[in-house]
Amino acid sequence: MKEVRKLAGQTVIYGLGTIVPRFLNYAVLTPFYTRIFDDPKDYGVVTELYAWMVLLLVILTYGMETGFFRFVQEKKDSDKVYSTALFSLLISSLLFVVLVFVFIEPVSAVMNYRENPDYIRMFAGIVALDAFTAIPFARLRKEGRPIVFSVIKIANVLITIGLVLFLLKFAPAIYERSDGWFRNFYDPQYRVGYIFLANLVSSGATLLMLIPFIIDVKFNFDFSLWKRMFLYSFPLLLAGVSGSINDALDKILLRRMLGDADGLSVVGRYGAAYKIGVLMALFVQMFRFAAEPFFFERAKHSDAKEMYAYIMKYFIIIMLIVFLGINLYISGFQYIVGRNYRDAMMVVPLISMAYLLYGVYINHSIWYKLNDLTRYAVYITLFGAIVTVLVNVIFIPRFGYMASAWAHIASYGSMLILSFVFAEKHYKVNYDMIKMIPYFIIAVAMVIFSQYFNYPNLITELIINTLFIIAFLGYAQYKDKIVTVFLKKE
Repeated sequence: MKEVRKLAGQTVIYGLGTIVPRFLNYAVLTPFYTRIFDDPKDYGVVTELYAWMVLLLVILTYGMETGFFRFVQEKKDSDKVYSTALFSLLISSLLFVVLVFVFIEPVSAVMNYRENPDYIRMFAGIVALDAFTAIPFARLRKEGRPIVFSVIKIANVLITIGLVLFLLKFAPAIYERSDGWFRNFYDPQYRVGYIFLANLVSSGATLLMLIPFIIDVKFNFDFSLWKRMFLYSFPLLLAGVSGSINDALDKILLRRMLGDADGLSVVGRYGAAYKIGVLMALFVQMFRFAAEPFFFERAKHSDAKEMYAYIMKYFIIIMLIVFLGINLYISGFQYIVGRNYRDAMMVVPLISMAYLLYGVYINHSIWYKLNDLTRYAVYITLFGAIVTVLVNVIFIPRFGYMASAWAHIASYGSMLILSFVFAEKHYKVNYDMIKMIPYFIIAVAMVIFSQYFNYPNLITELIINTLFIIAFLGYAQYKDKIVTVFLKKE
């Protein structure tokens, strides 16, 4: 269908703003960090604080992105919706920074960074800037400007990479040769702190690049509109907090349940391998950026449900191909991380499958967004968060980070099932998921075979695993004409 190919095209363009920056992150920063920090404990600090950031970003955006998309559809004055959402996030972000700076000592103590409160100050600035810029980025998506969106996202990462490489690779050599002002400016022992400094600068640069899209709309804060937006979005905040628990809690619990020193080392190794598995989440995210405004717009059409089912089928097939690509070529992907971190690579198939299930849930969740039933997002994600907590708390002492990886599958799987159960009553779409089961069985079987079969050499492994992917594509073409759907011109 023409609309599906258009959505696929926009997904690819948004991918430039999602996949390319993250690819640069994986191709440059993750290999760099896991080699320059020989002790995984140092990388554990980075992993843990960015896990906290996932949680706080959800709190500080409090569902306003989706609220913006929802209300901009029904308001003739879209500028008022944008201005109201933007001002709301400005006030909340500023308030967050002020509170963190005022109460820096207890906040640092609670987060176990009493000796490094400067980490927490920079961390607060990054979160506040990223939360505020969420609405300008949402506006770019609404206006169908994926290229501008992508250029700014890529610039953000390039600035981060440039600063990190300078501060951690080149600056120490300059320091050794210098006997002047540079020694007063640079501290070679600060190391991990410079990562947060680089991110803070890049977040500030992103804000500057978005200024034209912030100041070109006349300020118009409508309190009654804000109340409606907030009441719509608040359940999404609760759902987002529960969802971010699924994403981030494992890194936080591992440190606390295994002890500070050992825990940070485990978090560092797990976090490095997790980044490879979470590649799946990047594809889900680029799809969400394109699909969310598309789904809201498509809801006006009489064939909306048929279109949603059609998109779901091909989304699953494509995501399973990505799943195979990550896991059947894991022998190559493992070199993204340093040698001291590779013992955790066994979590990659579990994490990537978990995020595939999450992607299916995101695709399906349009039912409660369209019908102003966002309270169901709370029920679903809260249940998922409870599953996450229980699996981690019960099984981490015995199985370590493997328990955390399985917790992701248990959580997202349960959320997906609940979503289908609730939607049956309120907005039933015939997705015919039974027909998708063979795809999952084939893909999982291929990955299990590749994990346990003793290949004689790397060439043989690459040949066999490539044939697996070709066979999967052949099956998808035979059953659902996947190649034909995306290549035909009409």
